[in-house]
Amino acid sequence: MRYVKLLKGKFPEFFDALKKWGEVHAPIKRGKFYAFARVDSPGEIAFEYNRTMIPPKKYFVKPFEEIMKVKIGKGYELMAEEPRKLVLLGLHACDINALRILDNVYLDEPQDPYYATRRANTIIIGISCEPDEHCFCKSMGADYAWTGFDLFLHDLGDSYIIRVGSPRGEAIIEELSNIIVEPGQEDFIKLRDFELKRSRMFKKNLNTSHLPDIVDSLYNSDLWVKFSDKCLGCGSCNLVCPTCRCYDVTESVDLSLEEGVRVRRWDSCFMRSHALVAGGLNFRPTRLDRFKHRYNCKSSVEPRTGLFFCVGCGRCSVFCPAGIDHVEVLNTIWGLT
Repeated sequence: MRYVKLLKGKFPEFFDALKKWGEVHAPIKRGKFYAFARVDSPGEIAFEYNRTMIPPKKYFVKPFEEIMKVKIGKGYELMAEEPRKLVLLGLHACDINALRILDNVYLDEPQDPYYATRRANTIIIGISCEPDEHCFCKSMGADYAWTGFDLFLHDLGDSYIIRVGSPRGEAIIEELSNIIVEPGQEDFIKLRDFELKRSRMFKKNLNTSHLPDIVDSLYNSDLWVKFSDKCLGCGSCNLVCPTCRCYDVTESVDLSLEEGVRVRRWDSCFMRSHALVAGGLNFRPTRLDRFKHRYNCKSSVEPRTGLFFCVGCGRCSVFCPAGIDHVEVLNTIWGLT
C-alpha cells in the first residue's frame, strides 16, 4: 500500500482538488448531532465527530425512493436517475467496513442497479478517529479499514498520513504532486504511536469469541426477557444501523386509477409487519421474537468479508429511546454482567 503525507496547511488545496472529482459530502454538526451533507468549504466539516445519526449507506440505498411507474393497461417504466459523482469525505473505519458488507449484499446476483450505479460513482475517503464511551468497533474487528476506500487520512496533528487504497485514489494523489510529500520514518512512528494510543482508549468491550454460537444456542434463554421488556419496538436501532439492509416494497395507484408507483423504503425487523406473510401468518409474532432475531442477525458473520454484521459503531445504543445498550445485552447472554 502506498503512503503519502499532506500538511494540514495544504488541506484547502486538497479539498479543492476533490471537488473536481464530484460533489463533496462530509460530516457537519446539526444541533447536538452530526450528519453527512454537502460541503462547499473545509470550514464546514466537523472531523471531530464520533458518529452520525444516519450512516453513509443513505447515499447508496435511499431511505425512500420510487423505483417504478406504472400506467394501467399500458405497461411500466423503471425509474432512472442521472448518475451523480460524489466524494464522501471523512468516513470512519467502521462505516467503511459496513459498506463492504452492503457491497456483498447489493452487488451480488441479482445485482441492485441503483446501488451499483451510486457505488461506482462515489469516491470514499476515510479519516482516523478516537473512540468514545459507546464505541466497540475494536471488539468487532472493524476498527481498522484494510480495504473498501480510495484514500484514508490518518491525523498526526500537524499533518495527515494518507493511505492510497485504489486506482482512483492513486489518480487523485497523482494530481496533487505539488502539495504532497513522501513521509519519513518519524511520521510512521507517529502513526504507530497514535494507533497504539487509540487501541488503549476503548472503554467498551464485547467478547466475540464464539459469539454466533453462543447467541444461537441460548436463543431460548430467559435473559433476553429483561431487555425485550424495555424495548419499545420502534425500530430506531435498525434505521441508524450501517449494515441493516432490509427494505419493503409497496405499490399505490393514484385517484384516477390510471397510474401507479412502486416505492422502496427502509424496513425494520422490529416492526410486526416485517414478518407478516400471506394468510396472516407472522413467524415473529412477539416483540421478544423480534428482539432475539436482531441480536442473532448482528452476531452472525458475513462470510466473504469475515466481518460481523455489527461493526461496533454504537449508534443503536446511543439513539435507543429505551436506553438499551447493545454490548450490555450480549455480555449478559455471555454471563459477564
